[in-house]
Amino acid sequence: MEFDGMMDTEFKEDFGPKIQVSAADAHHVDFELSNVDLSLANSLRRVMHGEVPTIAIDLVEIETNTSVLADEFIAHRLGLIPLDSREIDQLNYSRDCDCDQQCGRCSVTLSLHAKCTSDEVMKVYASQLVVGFDRPNSNIGNPVITDPDRLGSLICKLRKDQELKLTCIAKKGIAKEHAKWSPTAAIGFEYDPHNKLHHLDMWYETDAESEWPKSKYAEVEEPPAEGQPFDFDAVPSRFYFEVEGIGNIQSDTIILEGVKELQRKLAGLIHGLGENDGMNGEYDGPRSPGAMDGDPSYLDQGYSTPYGNTGGASAWGGGATAYGTTPYGNSGSNGWS
Repeated sequence: MEFDGMMDTEFKEDFGPKIQVSAADAHHVDFELSNVDLSLANSLRRVMHGEVPTIAIDLVEIETNTSVLADEFIAHRLGLIPLDSREIDQLNYSRDCDCDQQCGRCSVTLSLHAKCTSDEVMKVYASQLVVGFDRPNSNIGNPVITDPDRLGSLICKLRKDQELKLTCIAKKGIAKEHAKWSPTAAIGFEYDPHNKLHHLDMWYETDAESEWPKSKYAEVEEPPAEGQPFDFDAVPSRFYFEVEGIGNIQSDTIILEGVKELQRKLAGLIHGLGENDGMNGEYDGPRSPGAMDGDPSYLDQGYSTPYGNTGGASAWGGGATAYGTTPYGNSGSNGWS
């Protein structure tokens, strides 16, 4: 791609998307995305929310359940336990795998067997889930445990002689299919903290400034000047993200995987448009006049039938009927004369 050499230095430095990270740890990342359109920034937010793949429990086979909770209740709780999804690319989607139902290339097996034998209430935690050995690596599918006691999520409680025995199948998926595959707890998204673009219509009783406190990002942008006229051509260009992970994927990886998924979507769109524009040199179907770079043998600038005859003719020979005469033997004349 060629650029105009007359561009000034300041424009060259600000050209293209720019990301500035303001805070980051294992579960949170705050960053600013600038020099992009609102639609692109919102697309990134939506992809991070719903299309970054993770692994979660999808099938539960309960062998014994004498607890007070119904089978469906326990299965739902198991599905919401976050599982380690690092190196998730090594795991296939079950719909893309060659196996009959499930195998080590597309799923991870977890089992649980707990029975209360004392008079005290027994708590069953995610740390008691036993992960099978048939999986792509030693990390994927492990329950995420972040509490100080290293117990994990609470599954259920058992009284004396109550028992829970089950087997789980965890599969790869995205949050657009079910929320249990979501890599994030929440994503904060904000722009124009001073509402200079008037995209928000704030309800207030007496004074909007005092009743609507400014966000922390109002400190990094200039407030509108007193009596400044409204700019109808202004568009947002700085967007503030706050990504909160749940531990199955590191927060910075969520952003990188979201960008990769957005790139894949755009690449698929460009590839699809390229096929229809003859960029791959394979498409040779019917087109409107002047839309083809080549000259297909069965088309006459779009004005003929697919069989090579002129537009006013039928597929079997032109203005005559299929048999050359009328049903009464006189070619093209009145059958009654």
